[in-house]
Amino acid sequence: MKLTQSLEDYLEAILLLKKERDVVRVKDIGDKLGVRAASVVGAIESLEEKGFVEHERYGYVYLTESGKKRAEAVYKRHKSLFKFLTEILGVSHEVAERDACNIEHQLSKETFSKLLDFLNFVNKCPEDPRWLRAFKYFQEKKELPENCKIMLDIDKSLE
Repeated sequence: MKLTQSLEDYLEAILLLKKERDVVRVKDIGDKLGVRAASVVGAIESLEEKGFVEHERYGYVYLTESGKKRAEAVYKRHKSLFKFLTEILGVSHEVAERDACNIEHQLSKETFSKLLDFLNFVNKCPEDPRWLRAFKYFQEKKELPENCKIMLDIDKSLE
């Protein structure tokens, strides 16, 4: 079932809050997302209609089994994107957090699967691959490292 970015953010927030405490209240969700209680109540009602949460009036909010599964999928995309942005591309944590939150909702299953493959590949290498070290050097110095220049010269001589 297709959910809006906003509703996915609510599911993710409920999941993260539940990891921190025993119960999740409307006020907690509002504080985490920086929205008013009335907005939270509207979103919770919509999620409840779709079978993702249970909520007693003025009571606690619970993820259903399908809500938990969906929230965990959103959170996994978020964490993976954050890792890619910070560890591979060198994006600052603050910017990566914001960008991961925006991208996680738009990413296709195919692209996400390829991103996970890429992260697994990089993580399973015994050390940073040479190309990743070269990329980090390029980011810092704004020039190609010597080993890349040598490879470019070899490629040109083969033409």
